[in-house]
Amino acid sequence: MSVGFIGAGRLAMAMAKGFIRAGAVPAENIFASAPDNLVGRAELRNIKELGIHVTHSNTALVSQSDVVFLAIKANVVKNVLEEISPFVTQRHLFVTPMAGITIKSVEEALPAETRVIRMMPNTPLVVGEGATVYARGEHATKHDGEMVEVLLSNVGWCFEGKEEYMDAVTGLSGSGPAYVFLSIDALATGGVKMGLSRQESLRVAAETIQAAAKRVLETGAHPSMLKDEVCSNNILGQSALSAIHKMEAGGFRALLMDAVEAGEDRTKELRRMGEVKNHVED
Repeated sequence: MSVGFIGAGRLAMAMAKGFIRAGAVPAENIFASAPDNLVGRAELRNIKELGIHVTHSNTALVSQSDVVFLAIKANVVKNVLEEISPFVTQRHLFVTPMAGITIKSVEEALPAETRVIRMMPNTPLVVGEGATVYARGEHATKHDGEMVEVLLSNVGWCFEGKEEYMDAVTGLSGSGPAYVFLSIDALATGGVKMGLSRQESLRVAAETIQAAAKRVLETGAHPSMLKDEVCSNNILGQSALSAIHKMEAGGFRALLMDAVEAGEDRTKELRRMGEVKNHVED
């Protein structure tokens, strides 16, 4: 199997590293393309260090690849799909990680019965800890999905979902790391306010959130149950309970729920704007 990345930025670099490190795809079977401009040349120099093949030609990449990841920005996808469409055959499987770009829009831009899978990763993928949801298009087979799941499991956790929920997934896990980073920053700033150094506070805050998440995943217990364990009847528990009372009074839980909803709403809005723009251009 050969894998190609149209776009050679951080997402492509992270996936290529993960595939090579796990032995899922050898470096000599991986290709990457980027524009022949200052940014594109820099990206290709970086990704070439992995030992993969690089090119400025998207059509050459498609001709050499079985699985093609569209690791590009949504504003150029229409032109890229028009460019590569004549070179697409039944052998190809296309995977799109772009928020707001539907499977149908990719299928309609490529030859009939082209196999397409849509994925929604998040940025921790670059450290091998991504959370990715994927959905199969009309012509993508169960085997296609399983193959993509195996590949993506090398850069984190992956499972199949329904495309109708992809905007919600974008608001939850796609944008979710930003909410967590904000939480880490706020916790660390609280530590600084109480006299700790910035470096110490950041490390303690990040380690605390990582450990709490690990406990949820490893125990399978509901977060509320684990929260109650911390808030047990002792000095630490009384401290935590007082802090949680303050957070609840400030609407902490509702704010996070609203953030997920706002992320989903904005994704839908951007998709509609893109659909209108493409309709006008056509």
